Amino acid sequence: MAVKIRLRRMGAKKAPFYRIVVADSRYPRDGRFIEEVGYYDPTKDPSVIKVDEEKIKSWIANGAQPTDSVKAILKKNGTL
Repeated sequence: MAVKIRLRRMGAKKAPFYRIVVADSRYPRDGRFIEEVGYYDPTKDPSVIKVDEEKIKSWIANGAQPTDSVKAILKKNGTL
């Protein structure tokens, strides 16, 4: 099972809001997931990023791979 840390799109049309989730790579983007570990809101002027660093670090230690967009968000936040 290939586990990814990726974005799940929420919110209305033209007003995106993303949840950072841990999911099997075979599931659809907005489908089933294992655990929610944070959120990202790019619509605010300074974009809001809130993550549970302990959960993310434990998932990465267990082999979960963050996607490119999540990796950039986590680097901006200072988690990675």
